[in-house]
Amino acid sequence: MKRLLLLLLCGAAPLGAQVPDAPAPAPSHAQPAAPASSSAPSSSSSKTGQPSFLGKDVPVLNPGNEVLTWDGKNWNITNQRFFQARFEKYLNAAEETTGEDLQYQKILRAILTKLAPENDSRTATLEAWKLLPQASNFSIDARLCDALADAVYSSWLSMRAQDRLVAANQELQNQRKQYEWAAQHTDSITFHPSGKSSAAKEAKEAKDQEKRMAPYVQRLVEVNARIVANTTKREITEVQARIEFQALIAQFFLQRRFQHVVMATRFYRHIFNDGGTTLGKSKSGKPDKGSKSGNNASMTELYTKETGMPLTVGVVDSLANEAMRDVKEGVEAYHFLLQKNEIESATKRLSEAFLVGEYMPEIRTLQRDKKRQALEFTQKGNRLISALDVRDYALAETLVKELETIAKDFDASQPRAAIETARTVSAMHLAKAKNAAVSGDRTTLENELREATTLWPRNPALAEVAGMIFSHADVQGKALADLEQLTSQHNYRQIYEDKGRFIAATAFDPQRQKQLEAALMNLQQIETVIGRSTEIAKRGDTNGAWEGVERASKQFPDDTKLNQLRANLTTEASDFVHCIRNAQQLEAKGQTGSSLAWYLKAQKVYPPSEFAQEGIQRLVQKLLPGS
Repeated sequence: MKRLLLLLLCGAAPLGAQVPDAPAPAPSHAQPAAPASSSAPSSSSSKTGQPSFLGKDVPVLNPGNEVLTWDGKNWNITNQRFFQARFEKYLNAAEETTGEDLQYQKILRAILTKLAPENDSRTATLEAWKLLPQASNFSIDARLCDALADAVYSSWLSMRAQDRLVAANQELQNQRKQYEWAAQHTDSITFHPSGKSSAAKEAKEAKDQEKRMAPYVQRLVEVNARIVANTTKREITEVQARIEFQALIAQFFLQRRFQHVVMATRFYRHIFNDGGTTLGKSKSGKPDKGSKSGNNASMTELYTKETGMPLTVGVVDSLANEAMRDVKEGVEAYHFLLQKNEIESATKRLSEAFLVGEYMPEIRTLQRDKKRQALEFTQKGNRLISALDVRDYALAETLVKELETIAKDFDASQPRAAIETARTVSAMHLAKAKNAAVSGDRTTLENELREATTLWPRNPALAEVAGMIFSHADVQGKALADLEQLTSQHNYRQIYEDKGRFIAATAFDPQRQKQLEAALMNLQQIETVIGRSTEIAKRGDTNGAWEGVERASKQFPDDTKLNQLRANLTTEASDFVHCIRNAQQLEAKGQTGSSLAWYLKAQKVYPPSEFAQEGIQRLVQKLLPGS
């Protein structure tokens, strides 16, 4: 199963996997054993040497923690944004148990039955092929059966063309024999000079004989050339047909369409029944021209490197059957674990089965009510991780209790250890802050209060301590005045820097508490936009990063860090920014046609642009109000 996951991950990487961050040390707080763990273990040192087709080393999957080590970095295969989005979409989707879904599976089973080894006949193969267009009419098939039917038909045409070339060569062989006989017996009908003939007469007769033989020799050369050309064409046609069919099998496998893989491999054996089942090689065992590119080559090289054996059609067929068996067992384990109220283990088993066989009937027919149990656990687990990340230990403690209630196998030792440690250390800092307040040591007071607030910003004990610390009206008044001034200036960063002082000052003022909370939330929103846009820009999407920063800058025009990032991204995405700003200026002037042209140009530069799409919709509505 490890080898199967490696082949799937290597082929599916271009489909949108999240780029791993550089390895980071383990966080200070513990993580719950939820399906979406927030961090991976530290990366081991990468191997030295020349980079291969996957980087400097071959991916290695640790089945204990679901971490894939690749090129010196760690990937948690079930904790990627792309995977989480698809998994949660699946958990919310209705089960596919309608009459249409059942009919689709019935057709696929009929095709597999007709292609089974015990039904090896041309009639059964033709009947199976005729069922492929029927299966492709169902939306879940995504027209893959049409692609398989086209590949089978193309292979049949290739085989017929080869038969015609063989027949043509046989006819040319017969012609060659006739011309060889004619050339060899030309001298039998030639006049033989007597011994008394002159030398000149003999030379003339020999030259005449050579002229009579020349047409036969020329035709013999032409026939031999046509035989060689037909033989070469036949071999090239067969190689091309094999390569195209093998590429389709590899595509189905990497798409995790394992039922289609089995159908394709069985069609392959029925069509090419004279050997040549190694992927990327012809039946002679020599590499096919052009077969060392794409996912087919990656799968072949990885499997050969891992096992020392060639990747054949039979191996792909067995891997597909093994994947289907593993998915079926994973779903059965999910049902059993649900009955035992072991939701955490059940969710892990379902996510593993979904990762391998997203399109298998066992996955697609799982009832929505049962999937929702895994969804509830996944969402609460993700909220617990977020609460621990932002040090909201009160919420984290509530979530731990809820997770223990819905999943008796939930391991709460790590999150509880993080919560208790934060509570103890925060209490120590608050005690020191009280002592400093009594002794009048303002420096120590501020430092300890800042440490306690940083460790647990929403600690309920902060209000109690603040009541004693800010008993003097001038100190509290000064803090509230500063808060008012910074709020009016929209200086949320300075408010965040002094949040400990402001939290204590607003302990008994609910209105000011809401004002402070709003300021901190604004800064958090700004930092979120900056972090997301920076990550998008690192992936090379400077246009998308600029859009996110531009939209946020309209809401927070006074934040210096946001404005600096906006200026940098404006320079990097100058072409796109130029189109958007021209369009906006022309729209403000009422020049609708010119503005629409610039919005369309901006959309051409960056198709996912929300600014361009919104502008086009506004202008189209303006030009055609009834549309």
